Parts: sequence; structure tokens; C-alpha cells
Amino acid sequence: MIKKLIHQATTLFVASVIATAALAAETVTVGGKFFTEQYILSEMTTQLLQAHSIPVKQITGMGSSLVRKAQENGEIDLYWEYTGTALIVYNKVTEQLSPKQTYNRVKELDGKKGLVWLKPSNANNTFALAVRKQDVAGNGLHTLSDLADAYRNKKEIKMAGTAEFIGRSDGIKNLQKAYDFRVPRSQLKSMEAGLTYTALKDGLVDVALVYATDGRIAAFDFELLKDDKQFFPSYAVVPVIRKETLEQYPELEVILNQLSVKLDDATMQRLNARVDIDKKSVRTVAAEFLTANNLL
Repeated sequence: MIKKLIHQATTLFVASVIATAALAAETVTVGGKFFTEQYILSEMTTQLLQAHSIPVKQITGMGSSLVRKAQENGEIDLYWEYTGTALIVYNKVTEQLSPKQTYNRVKELDGKKGLVWLKPSNANNTFALAVRKQDVAGNGLHTLSDLADAYRNKKEIKMAGTAEFIGRSDGIKNLQKAYDFRVPRSQLKSMEAGLTYTALKDGLVDVALVYATDGRIAAFDFELLKDDKQFFPSYAVVPVIRKETLEQYPELEVILNQLSVKLDDATMQRLNARVDIDKKSVRTVAAEFLTANNLL
């Protein structure tokens, strides 16, 4: 009798473990990188999936290469990626492509790896160089060609950039080649991404690296220098999902595409500012946006 009870208990335990594993396998893991825009996109995605009764968990605050590797390994099912990052960093494509060509190329290359790129948004979080609007009249800087002219004429212009920007192929090194100028080492300041904005706002530098959808651009009264030679790649933000996950939950394509078409530069700047400037919680900002756009 005791043996029979032990056998039954063991059977129930094993069945419980199998059921738990099956449930975990059905959970969609939403990933995200370590900056405000990604926290917002991950939270909106999580809330959307929850609203459609899809089991979901969220892992955010990851480095770019780490979240990509996690998705390729099946640890992350879904996150929002940038076309330029996938093209240059992950797929090592260095040729200059149009925004449409960039999207099509990464969709094709990543498709071979079991990753599906859904509908691209109109939010392009590309690199940009910014100046203070109050200085534009005096320094005459409106375009990157104007900036290049200023450096060629030996004007002292302090620039703030990140270590990543200074080292990447789509960063300062090749920007200087494209526009035929050179920033003297003494005038190029390397700092963390968030600090470039405050350095420019406080007048510690004259031009700074920013990201085109950052909420601080409008809040700090910056003007973006026009990339008149179209050097910077397109960084359209797009939901990317593992093929296996999409096959399990095909409704995700419609759900995520409905969100993607609502996003553009101005919208992301506003949402980012709500968190970074107005100090609203990511959860609140995400919920308000989804509700206002009839997505919840």
C-alpha cells in the first residue's frame, strides 16, 4: 500500500513538473535594452500581450548584443530592434543603403536565422548631432556640412560623443571621411550617452551626439544638424520575433503591427520625455498611450 501511494505521489509530481514546463514553454518572453525608449516599448508590448490573454514575462535592461544573442538562443522571444543596428552590428553589412533597402536586407538575413521582422514603424532613432537653438544664429550651424566647414576653418567646436559612437563604423571616424573634416582630439569629449545631453544643455560642449527620438531634444531646446549627405543609416524601430513563437501565436503579427504603425519620431520623443523629463513611470506612460490609441 505504501509503495502504491509513493508511486502515485511520484506520478503526480512528474505530471506537475511536465505541466509546469509546458506552461513555461508557452510564455512569451519580451526583451528590451537598457534605455528609456526600450523600456517603454517593452512595457507596451507586455501590456498588449496581457490584454490578449497571452502569457508573458519581461526581461529588460539588457545590452544590445546580449538581447540579440538571447533571442538567437531562444531565451528571448520578442523585442524591438533597430534596422541599422541589425544591419551593421549583427550582420556586418557596411554598404550604404536606403531605409527601405536596410529593412529588406535585415529581414532577409535574419529570416535565415529564424527571426521575423514585422512591420517597421516610422520612428527612426538614428544618430544625430545637435546644437543649442540659441546658438544657431551666431554659429551658422544648420547642417553637418556646415559643421565640417567650421572644423576645416579651424574653429574651436567642442563635441561630446559616446565611446560607442567614437568607435563604430557609422560613428565619428567615417562621418569625418564622408564630410571631409577632422575633430581635433582635444575637442572631442567621450562620455556616457545620457551625459552628452546635459553637457550640451549646460554649455560644456558646442555640439553633442543625440538619438533622434530622445525626449530631451525638444525639452532642452536643441536643434538637430541636418545630415545633408545622408551618412547615418536608418534606425527604424521594428518588432522582431522568433519564427517558432510566431507560429505558436500567429495573432502576435496583427497585435504588434497595430502598435508599430502608431509610432513615429514625434510620438517617441513625446513618450520618452514623459518618462525622462516629466518623471512619469514607464508603466503609466505605456498604458496611457495604448488606451489613447484604442489598443487596450
